[in-house]
Amino acid sequence: MALLIIGSDRLDNFYHATKDVAPDRDVRAFPDIGNPSEIKYALAWKADEGALKKFENLELIVSVGAGVDHLFNDPNLPDVPIVRYVDPDLTTRMVQYVVLQTLFHVRRMTEIQAQQRTREWNFLAEPLPSEVRVGIMGIGVLGQACATALGGFGYQINGWSRSEKSIDGVNCFAGDADLEPFLNQTDVLVVLLPFTPATKGILNRDLFAKLSTSGRQPRLPGPVLINAGRGGLQVETDILAALEGGSLYAASLDVFETEPLSADSPLWANERLVITPHNAAESADESIARYFLRQIERLETGKLLENIVDPKVGY
Repeated sequence: MALLIIGSDRLDNFYHATKDVAPDRDVRAFPDIGNPSEIKYALAWKADEGALKKFENLELIVSVGAGVDHLFNDPNLPDVPIVRYVDPDLTTRMVQYVVLQTLFHVRRMTEIQAQQRTREWNFLAEPLPSEVRVGIMGIGVLGQACATALGGFGYQINGWSRSEKSIDGVNCFAGDADLEPFLNQTDVLVVLLPFTPATKGILNRDLFAKLSTSGRQPRLPGPVLINAGRGGLQVETDILAALEGGSLYAASLDVFETEPLSADSPLWANERLVITPHNAAESADESIARYFLRQIERLETGKLLENIVDPKVGY
């Protein structure tokens, strides 16, 4: 039976990487699918609506990324197991991104860069690492790896998730009742949540107003937002208003409501906003191909799939 690569703008890369790793496998790249009944496994990213339904013998879908909302946007998605991509390559890249952006803002680099442009030499006070409270929304595999790395710098680490968790070195909060207390104790908010109906637009002006309001003087000029999760989590007009109004001191965004970000977006012009082109955890082609093949081999040998998605919760 055949393997299909479908939907990604890196489709050719994944095709060749998969063939290089498994030259004896029958690998096909959409739209050159041959006989649809021969397709048994699919590596997918933002496939056209209904495209996957035509493969009547499909047994497995592997997402190119950790997010799977692009699959659940298809009302005709086949009822087969879905696996999201989780791999040391992706995890390492995400940790690097989150640590980079956190250090960048804690060290007040947006202001220092602005001073460089105007040739000013001014000392800017910075908080001690132990005074900085980093709150991670979404404390799964990626969130926990980021918590470990950031904790190594001496930051206080808080974590929030939908369900209760116990993680060494992390002050854990869970559920709607704990969200506001979590936000009140957060100076740098790192967002790694999946996109679901429950998280759509969660990064809005109401949430920003609750950051760093625990009654103690904030350690930074104001709260910082780092979103490396999904673009649908954020309300971009609210982010811009918060940056301009002072509810947010600075932000780093790797994801956007519409991608690519349009050239006329007002987000580009804000000097306290770091924009990156959804590259926080852009894994190597070979890493993704090997992961895809590993899931196929596990299925074929009767082993449990890794990182299988629960359709009821959407991740």
